[in-house]
Amino acid sequence: MKILLTGGAGYIGSHTAIELIQSGHNVVIMDDLSNSSAEVIRRIEDITKTTIPFVKADVRDKAALEEVFANQQIDAVIHFAGFKAVGESVAKPLEYYDNNLVSSLVLLETMQKHHVNKIVFSSSATVYGNPESLPLTEESPTGQGITNPYGQTKFMIEQILQDAAVANPELEVSILRYFNPIGAHPTALIGEVPNGAPANLIPYLTQTAIGIREQLAVFGDDYNTPDGSPIRDYIDIVDLARAHVEAVRRLVERQATEPLEVFNLGTGRGVSVLELIRTFEEATGVRVPYQIVGRREGDIEQVWADPARANRVLGWTARTPLSETLRNAWKWQQRQG
Repeated sequence: MKILLTGGAGYIGSHTAIELIQSGHNVVIMDDLSNSSAEVIRRIEDITKTTIPFVKADVRDKAALEEVFANQQIDAVIHFAGFKAVGESVAKPLEYYDNNLVSSLVLLETMQKHHVNKIVFSSSATVYGNPESLPLTEESPTGQGITNPYGQTKFMIEQILQDAAVANPELEVSILRYFNPIGAHPTALIGEVPNGAPANLIPYLTQTAIGIREQLAVFGDDYNTPDGSPIRDYIDIVDLARAHVEAVRRLVERQATEPLEVFNLGTGRGVSVLELIRTFEEATGVRVPYQIVGRREGDIEQVWADPARANRVLGWTARTPLSETLRNAWKWQQRQG
């Protein structure tokens, strides 16, 4: 199988590329490097001992995307490309709607033209909005109470994919709803490297631990949680990447019972921000100075997954202990300096 990874040089895409290659697939990466680096491609090649076709372009660029499909024998697509920072999406909603929605539309149109009918979509638990009950299953309501434009774009793209699957009986879709990916590859050759200020917790935490930042900001200690800080379901990045391999396998083997299937990817356990900090300190022996600040706009109080469907149907589980994930994140940060 030759699989196109849009946004494949990014944090999740790069780890998935490794898992796909090590599972016997060929990959083509398309990325505009707006939140990644060409160095990531070289490091994926170092880890996998392969040469990866790479196209530096925005997925919204119809001509560039057309050239990829015309010149490569693409069998399936994993669509990672998109802006992903919750806070930034609140400040720049128009940029998020333009980038995330238009790229998805252009991709689906080009796939249809070239009769490529298998797609895995990189979605998010943000589509559930502010949960009415926990844990979240795939049947939990979506689209209600979404607190930020980033989440709205993910929900809208899911709707587009549902409509496209109805209109095209040949189209097979697997939607993977991520909870909170963290960590780094065990080699410490790739990990999360945001351009500019980090939008996610772990890069802020590790940059603070190594002294790049003076202290970590904890956004709120007055939530209705055991220690007052927000609770999330933190999933190891390699565990998450492995789920994409299983989703592709299911599409290739045509095991899907519906043209569109949805899977929650999480551990099934909620961890508070303060608990995460304590676990990092225990796992690494490094103290993390932090300060409680006001709540961040767009955040929700607590969320975690029920991953039973992915466990049962994909044969996938999140198996990496949190302490190991945090040690890998720290090894990655130490390598960066």
